[in-house]
Amino acid sequence: MELESTFNEDLRKLQIYFQKWQLTLNLNKSVTKIFHLYNRGVKKELEIIFVGKKIITEECSKYLGVKFDRTLTYNQNLRAIKNKSKNNNIIAKLTGTSWGCSTSVLRTSALALVYSVVEYCSPVWARSALCKKSTYC
Repeated sequence: MELESTFNEDLRKLQIYFQKWQLTLNLNKSVTKIFHLYNRGVKKELEIIFVGKKIITEECSKYLGVKFDRTLTYNQNLRAIKNKSKNNNIIAKLTGTSWGCSTSVLRTSALALVYSVVEYCSPVWARSALCKKSTYC
């Protein structure tokens, strides 16, 4: 595959640069991912080699907390955000029936614990077709 040969050649150049500047690439945190709509190529794994070791191909890779699937629908990312913001027991405890805290404390807690999770990287995934479904957003 032309993509693999080009990428492996670039990694050979990168390896020389890393050796020159005494840098190391953490292969445990490095993955490959192909973004495409071609359903027949779903199981395709890239043969990308760096320093004699194959870099694994992940089905859904995560970068800076955002999960990327092959079609960039952000389906798994939206599910994770929904679960993380929904299952927030701290706010439920603060709104107890026999006692409770002031509205300003509840607002601050909601902004810190829920809004920050939902808002993080929203410019990336907010235009997803799945986000328009009421089950996610």
